[in-house]
Amino acid sequence: MKFDHFKLWNSRLNIFFLVFGLMFMVLAGGLAWRQLILQGEWKAKEERQNMRRVIQPGPRGDILDRHGNILVGNRPRFSAVVYLRELREEFDKEYSKLINTLREKHREENPDTPFSFDWQELRWESRRIVLQRYLDQINAILGTDDTVTLRDLQRHYWSKLLMPFPLMGDLEPEEYARLIEQLPLGSPIDIYTDTARDYPFGPTACHTLGYVVANPEGIKEDAIPGEDLKTFHYKSEVGKNGLEKAFDDQLQGTSGGEIWVVDRFQFQYDKPLVEIPAKQGANVITSLDIDLQLAAEEAMSDKTGAAVAIDIKTGEVLVLASKPGYNLNDFSPFIRQEAWNQAVEQGALYNRATQGLYAPGSTFKMITAIAALRNGMVGANEYLECGTHFRVGNRLFPEHSHASFGQVDLRKALQKSSNVYFYQVGLRAGIENIAAEAKRLGLGEPTGIEIPYEATRMIVPTPAWRKERDGRPWTQGDTANVSIGQGDLFVTPLQMAAFAASLARRETHTRVTLLHDPEQKPVNHGGEPLGLDDAQYRAIVEGMEAAAGPEGTARFAMVDGVQIAGKTGTAQVKRPSGKITLAWFLGFAPAENPQIAVAVVMEGLVPGDHYAGGKTAAPVARAIFETYFADKDLSDLLAQGD
Repeated sequence: MKFDHFKLWNSRLNIFFLVFGLMFMVLAGGLAWRQLILQGEWKAKEERQNMRRVIQPGPRGDILDRHGNILVGNRPRFSAVVYLRELREEFDKEYSKLINTLREKHREENPDTPFSFDWQELRWESRRIVLQRYLDQINAILGTDDTVTLRDLQRHYWSKLLMPFPLMGDLEPEEYARLIEQLPLGSPIDIYTDTARDYPFGPTACHTLGYVVANPEGIKEDAIPGEDLKTFHYKSEVGKNGLEKAFDDQLQGTSGGEIWVVDRFQFQYDKPLVEIPAKQGANVITSLDIDLQLAAEEAMSDKTGAAVAIDIKTGEVLVLASKPGYNLNDFSPFIRQEAWNQAVEQGALYNRATQGLYAPGSTFKMITAIAALRNGMVGANEYLECGTHFRVGNRLFPEHSHASFGQVDLRKALQKSSNVYFYQVGLRAGIENIAAEAKRLGLGEPTGIEIPYEATRMIVPTPAWRKERDGRPWTQGDTANVSIGQGDLFVTPLQMAAFAASLARRETHTRVTLLHDPEQKPVNHGGEPLGLDDAQYRAIVEGMEAAAGPEGTARFAMVDGVQIAGKTGTAQVKRPSGKITLAWFLGFAPAENPQIAVAVVMEGLVPGDHYAGGKTAAPVARAIFETYFADKDLSDLLAQGD
């Protein structure tokens, strides 16, 4: 019996050992799985909990003019900062001090009640007090009265703890120097230096250069390892307008950054584990000539308008000016609200050179002439009788001078800008031919210039367009208006400058660009021959030369020693306040071997502004021509044209 009892007990014990062994094996296997197989995953989680990334953007590249002058660069931006990790001991002492102060106060006022407090509120207040103490040192040196707000502190603490806390930002150079000199040795206040966009020429070419704003998509992180780590970012910028926007990818620098080990309070240890320096973006060499741009804008003064100059051979834009403008430095390192409001009120954000749609006035007369000549509707040497008016149906269309020019050929018609001559020529050619010629010469579509927001709603009217728009039939009076560049005809100054360059080359298209090719390789503009024989072409150019001569309407564009081919225009435009005047100049030089084409439009703001192409726009063109030819060997240019 005893033996049987022992056997029964032993069997049960064996089962227990078996179950226990199985459980031990499962436990050991689980531990092995976690310790060995999942080692990489647990290590990654540990790193995510104990490591942090800080990403800093690279400086943007410079924007240069064709001669290497910096149009947009970077300036050092100084800020007085502290690193919160260095102040932890002070935070703790201030926290204890606040608790003791509250305890003593409570003991005096409520001795019979238990003492309690909001520890989180005291933590924040202790930090704010310490930071304000250091900011007061800066205030005392600079004579300022800035304060640390709890809102700014909390926002920085939760989203930018590893980065320096800014006590005072965007210091002037004088303020920077005073702080460096007067801050006590060993002070935790550092002068942190980053960069801000700098515009050496202020408002010059502001619409072309553009500006930057904070990047809403954040900073690029692809150059820094640790994609799974919690990441802090310094502010990055993105181009908002002009060349800054058009070439943003090229101008953007390569991000740099650091990886830190942090403690349980999220403060970093002494040195980063990884340091990768940020790199500056690539430069952009533009076709602009800052001397020509300055000359144009100075000549435009405080008037409203636009001026464009183009290298005839390459299509490179030398001048792209629009007035009024705004000082780009008021938009960096952030857009000042006062500057923004003023720019909006003045219409200064509007690039009139590429976005302004204007009736071209008499500068369109060359296109009317080309249409008539190509279709055999007028001879290059044919004379027409031009009185004070020309009757179209029941309406008399006046000559601009209200005087008779008598017998007029194409040369004299361009020299004197005879409306009556072009009414007749335009009616002979017909609106379909005129419109087709205008579109062939590029006036019906954008130029494709690199900067954004170029106008797309330019109008070259036709009978079909008129019928589709408002159902009205086209009339001969409409053709007469379009023949002299008025009516429902709207173009941009850039388009007209491109047309002038094409006319100078005897071609139909100019491929404009804001990028400079230092090698000056030949350019295929993608057009076709103008389609005029030598006699026809010479009649137009000689008429433009006469217009820019002593007796012509464009005489105020004359430059000593340079033969200019020019044409003025004055268009009337209806506005809610009444009719205003648009003053135009269009031309190229030297006429014998064209190098530069210019278009200028000056916009009257109120009906009382008595603008005229010859007196208002031509002087702006003269300033551009004078500056352009100031350092040129004219004899060499003219020899090349022979």
